[in-house]
Amino acid sequence: MSASRLERRIREAQAAGRPALIPFLTAGFPTKERFWDELEALDAAGADIIEVGVPFSDPVADGPVVAAASQRALESGVTLRWIMDGLAARKGRLRAGLVLMGYLNPFMQYGFERFVSDAADAGVAGCIIPDLPLDEDADLRALLAARDMDLIALVGPNTGEGRMREYAAVASGYVYVVSVMGTTGVRDGLPVEVADTLARARQCFSIPVALGFGISRPAQLEGLSHPPDAVIFGSALLRHLDAGGDAASFMKAWTER
Repeated sequence: MSASRLERRIREAQAAGRPALIPFLTAGFPTKERFWDELEALDAAGADIIEVGVPFSDPVADGPVVAAASQRALESGVTLRWIMDGLAARKGRLRAGLVLMGYLNPFMQYGFERFVSDAADAGVAGCIIPDLPLDEDADLRALLAARDMDLIALVGPNTGEGRMREYAAVASGYVYVVSVMGTTGVRDGLPVEVADTLARARQCFSIPVALGFGISRPAQLEGLSHPPDAVIFGSALLRHLDAGGDAASFMKAWTER
């Protein structure tokens, strides 16, 4: 099977001798108007893939920074329909692969078939739905695959090799390796078990391995003998934007290494 759009983005970064950069930005944050400017700025500043967070009222896996951003976006009227319309209006203007990351309920309310059709028309290349179990995702995965979109798998320190291989049998795009159990958020360092989790993921998956949760600066990767193929950062970026910074200045730490 040929590589998907998201896998190709990561392989291109690898060929250039660096990990792919995958920022996460909550849709409608820091404001509905500024969100689109920052999205385009991330793309222009070198993002290979951009994960767009779909706000939800009960973000159980999100830390305080992402949860607060989600709440602000909801209060300003951000919906999945608003996200789709905005992406569709900008289709073809972004080089980065686009991934929608959110909880199952908004996608179910939208309707899977209509969502996949509209997402494809808007240029979306994949989805991450943390609360959709592997054993229940076959229908949505098939709908997405028919439109050249990936359903990204998430694995973590508590995911055994057997379960990883079950994900690997159907996975495409990249696998999201969660660095630590718990919620998202900025951390001073990475836990020692990250290296083991990455090693197990590499043994099980043939697609690229991306590391997320708690990533804020390149120095955190220096202690890893086998760094990930891609790095995902969200809370640190949101905090930077909320403090008055912009996406371009945040990305410099990653692109000027």
